[in-house]
Amino acid sequence: MLKSTLEKVLFASRWLLIPFYIALALSLAVLAVKAVWAFAEAVPHAIDASESSIILAVLGLIDLTLTGSLIVLVICSGYENFVSRITQAEHRDWPEWMGKIDFAGLKLKLMSSIVAISAIQLLRAFMSVKDTSDRDLGWYVGIHLVFVVSAFLLALTDRFSGPADKTEEH
Repeated sequence: MLKSTLEKVLFASRWLLIPFYIALALSLAVLAVKAVWAFAEAVPHAIDASESSIILAVLGLIDLTLTGSLIVLVICSGYENFVSRITQAEHRDWPEWMGKIDFAGLKLKLMSSIVAISAIQLLRAFMSVKDTSDRDLGWYVGIHLVFVVSAFLLALTDRFSGPADKTEEH
């Protein structure tokens, strides 16, 4: 009786993740406002701006877009993996990837997104190299390499720790 009650309470506790997903959704709205603001700031200066400053502005938008995509990935996959299934039939434009990403896939996609975001930050630093100290550039490169190596090791460990009867898809 005690064990059964404890298991029910523990299983129901997954619903405590809902405020986290709501906060992430609100963060996505904040990020969307920031993206519109960044675009609105760049447009008036587009004709007079240098090519590198336009590229930096676009890289900023790409960075915000990747971050927003990462948030959507975490919200949808996290909810589906840890809280409850989402009924696909109720959503006409249901993305194909949703519902197919397990926890290992979510970790890999998360790390891939973080590596991409880090690469954009590094590229932005290199685009404005004259305004960036050697020390800061070194930190950017070092941090990016840590993310790349971490993603590689995560992928490697997932590959070797997976089920032995996995069939390879061609």
